[in-house]
Amino acid sequence: MNRPRKKDRHLPACVYFKHGRFWYVKISKWHDLGTDQAAALAEYGRRISTPKGGMGELIDKVFAHHSPKLAASTRAQYRQAADSLKSAFREFSPDQVRGKHVAQLKLAGADTPNMTNRKLSFLRTVFSYAVEWQLVDSNPCVGIKRHVEHKRPRYLTDGEMAAIRAHAGPRLQVIIDLLFLTGQRIEDVLNIRRCDLTERGILFAQQKTEVRLCVRWNPDLEAVVARAKALHPKVAALTLLYGRTGKAPDYKSVLRQWHDARQAAGVEDATPHDLRAKAATDAKRQGQDAQALLGHVSAAMTERYIRLRETPEVSGPSFRQVLDVGQKSH
Repeated sequence: MNRPRKKDRHLPACVYFKHGRFWYVKISKWHDLGTDQAAALAEYGRRISTPKGGMGELIDKVFAHHSPKLAASTRAQYRQAADSLKSAFREFSPDQVRGKHVAQLKLAGADTPNMTNRKLSFLRTVFSYAVEWQLVDSNPCVGIKRHVEHKRPRYLTDGEMAAIRAHAGPRLQVIIDLLFLTGQRIEDVLNIRRCDLTERGILFAQQKTEVRLCVRWNPDLEAVVARAKALHPKVAALTLLYGRTGKAPDYKSVLRQWHDARQAAGVEDATPHDLRAKAATDAKRQGQDAQALLGHVSAAMTERYIRLRETPEVSGPSFRQVLDVGQKSH
């Protein structure tokens, strides 16, 4: 969210008065609008008017075409990226976008590398379709490298998880427990169907990777599923976690409830995604197969995923041997 102006509040968004001239600033580039305010605002209006067949129309078309193939969390990220890209390239038609404009977008988002990378990924997808649909001759995103993203080392402690649970409602408590006990992604847990509850355990077909696995029953998992069923005992729903619409709970509403519970618990910098990392790390410590639990293709991926969150336990030297040697020398 942009910070409110401290001066020139009468000017529209992205327009500034500096050194006696009006400027329109977009993607870190300053466009001179002249010295006359009326003429400057007229030029501003011309620049922001969305041309027919412009980038905004293309972005919406690609999102509508491509989003059904995405997981819920990825779709939400791409929707946010799409809205931001529509604003950034509002004055462009697809054939006007060049590599330098994409590079400017990347540089402007250096402070938020993860979100900027989502924008770059979606923009690359937009132009891949544009090339396929013969709207442009080439993809201007080719050759623009992504920002380096630092992997999240956060490990949610037992105390922190317990504190968040204590401030969560009954359904969120069930969701938290299922996330930890199964080690699966949020979307896959929210969409558990009654028919996925088999004699051996809970079946998962991971939306992101299409990996299929079964998390075997244990007393803790059986108890949580029983609590989930008890939330709405008189409702014959297809999903285990019944929402207001009769379907799986909404992803955004779960995140909002988690945020409220986390704040009430006084736990900083924790997301529901950290429960998957905690599940993998704790499973490994307990001698379980963390790779199989996460559904990773390679052991190296799992080890790297867990290693970031493990704190090595080491022993320092002892005075005893040093003192013994010193006494013998005397």
